[in-house]
Amino acid sequence: MATAGTSSRAALRRLRGSDAQGTSAVQKVGSNFIPHVQGLRAIAVLAVVLYHFWPGRLSGGYVGVDIFFVISGFLITAHLARELNATGRVNLGQFWARRARRLLPASLLVLLFCAIVAAIPVLSPLSQLPAELQEIVASTFYVENWFLALNSADYLAHAGDPTMVQHYWSLSLEEQFYVLWPLIMLFAAWIAVKYFRGSRLRAAAIAIGVVSVASFAFCVWFTATNPAPAYFVTFGRMWQFGVGAVLALVPRLRVSNAIGSFVLGWGGIIVLLVVIYRFDGQTPFPGYMAAIPTLAAAAIIAASNTERWWYPTRILAIRPMRFTGDISYSLYLWHWPLIIIAPSLPFWGLSIYHRVALVGICFLLAWLTKKFVEDPTRTWKPLTSRKPRLSLWAALAAMVIVAGTAGAGWAANAGTYQQGVQAIAQLRADPPACFGAAAVLDESCAGKTTDEILPAPGFAGVDRPEQSQCFVQLNDARAVSCEFGSKDPNAKQIALIGDSHAYQLLTTFQGIAEKEGWHLTTYFKGACPWNTTPLSTGGAFGDACTQYRAAVAKQLDQKHFDAIFTAALSTTPYAAGEHGSSYDAAVAGYREAWATQTSKGTPVITVVDNPVWETDPNKCLRTRAQSACDGARSDLLTEKDPLRAAADGQKDVTLLDFTKVFCDDANCRAVVGGANIYRDQDHITVTFANSLAPQYTAALKSAMGIGG
Repeated sequence: MATAGTSSRAALRRLRGSDAQGTSAVQKVGSNFIPHVQGLRAIAVLAVVLYHFWPGRLSGGYVGVDIFFVISGFLITAHLARELNATGRVNLGQFWARRARRLLPASLLVLLFCAIVAAIPVLSPLSQLPAELQEIVASTFYVENWFLALNSADYLAHAGDPTMVQHYWSLSLEEQFYVLWPLIMLFAAWIAVKYFRGSRLRAAAIAIGVVSVASFAFCVWFTATNPAPAYFVTFGRMWQFGVGAVLALVPRLRVSNAIGSFVLGWGGIIVLLVVIYRFDGQTPFPGYMAAIPTLAAAAIIAASNTERWWYPTRILAIRPMRFTGDISYSLYLWHWPLIIIAPSLPFWGLSIYHRVALVGICFLLAWLTKKFVEDPTRTWKPLTSRKPRLSLWAALAAMVIVAGTAGAGWAANAGTYQQGVQAIAQLRADPPACFGAAAVLDESCAGKTTDEILPAPGFAGVDRPEQSQCFVQLNDARAVSCEFGSKDPNAKQIALIGDSHAYQLLTTFQGIAEKEGWHLTTYFKGACPWNTTPLSTGGAFGDACTQYRAAVAKQLDQKHFDAIFTAALSTTPYAAGEHGSSYDAAVAGYREAWATQTSKGTPVITVVDNPVWETDPNKCLRTRAQSACDGARSDLLTEKDPLRAAADGQKDVTLLDFTKVFCDDANCRAVVGGANIYRDQDHITVTFANSLAPQYTAALKSAMGIGG
């Protein structure tokens, strides 16, 4: 990324002289250290960390990264402005070298740790290895935000747990800011001096203002049209840095008046606390809603009066807040990998005590990293006493070492990974007797148990359908269909329709169609069940689901099916509309959708949804006995599945209920008859779905009037 500015660097660095006019508004650009800003860092990092540990309690804690963006924009711009104002230039090499010494040692240390952990199957599931290593390399070279943006349209890729380094998206975006921002300021200053004989800093402020306005407009538009990648794209976030930058360049915006400072500071803190508590996954973000925490953070920075102890500037500067702010960078780096790793350890879990202890460990590691890695390397004389290029070359060498470690991790495990893939294929083709659902549903299997778990808990994540081209993603509204099985025009025509909980049955139904000589047509869209009630999720995604359903309905009207099978996640959020509740709206929507086909005499078969876990049960199975990994039925089963109510009493609608396979009267199982049920927290493995094939086949035959 450093080479992005090479072509213009030489010319821009030759700027000399000082501003002749217009400096009154921008000449004072702030000091190196502002205590209450460290306290604001503490709010930001605590919001993120506590949100990740307890997402249900602080559902809007993700705005902590937005606060960091504002702080970075303010501090970095102030630093650049001081240098530009004093010397008429910015030493880009020195600036980037300082950033590298400040940020990369701790960052690369954590990445190296993650690369080693990912390569040890005891600590990390082997099924996650490709994703982990790809994102470690992307994070090492600070393009993780673009990696996620390019892959964020893949609903299936994010069905399971995120990687250990997914949080590096914000660090990648900040590093890109450090590369682009001085170039923008220098270019604006060069234009001002060369063509307008104007103030360098005023020109920089204007340029940043223009970039920020354009970035905000893009952010609002892109969030509305493509919310998944919008969260990560660099230009959609630049305005947040710009807000902090304008504060640095226009000191008049910083309020020293006692009353104004008090109101701004406490008002900003209150707004942030409300946002952290009230925002959630349904909030259209970043978009225009991101302006709320961004401006609140700016208000806190702008409040600069410190006369009284109860002023926010003094409260945020107390020792515990400053300490947390000091270690905030390392705390952010360490907390997420430990959250991902800890549940897989044999002596750990997810109880409140484990989580509190882990928070303490995160603080300890952050302090140690700050004291023994961040601080020493920032001032290490072998680098600071030499030309900046040495720091940059050293940084590049360290990045190559981390990436090489990730590559070595793949080389060491590639053979085992491929063996796992082959083992799953063999298991699907030739499952053991009394395996999976048969252990419960087949009376001849009573009393026959096995301690072996197939597929292995560390590899269950791979056991999924392979035809991802048949699955419509996020804002895509195309009615994509796939055809499988017999091509005989006289073959029975069956359809499989629904969201990812229907897609998880694709491989099983493909096998049924091939075995029975039927023709299978599929329609799948992530988080968009076959239902006529709009989702409560607004914006482009909700609109895409509505359009997709209309397109599918049109195709179904033009085709004839002998039977239709549908499945859906039981917790899909629906708009209540004219109905008394979201649940009633969902029931009505299912019935209305099905009636378009049952009215033509086409039978519909549906199934009660499988239990949904808080976290992937394979984490437990990798280190504990099967019985220790059961979950309480009351926690995992949806109390009122709308599919069950929708099917009740409806002509030509068959309801399958396999709850007794998943659960007994008290608990739900992660393993049944040796079959590993789940590949993540709510999707079942193909292997387990195949064990239900006899029941699916019998239901289809019965609905079509085919004798057993």
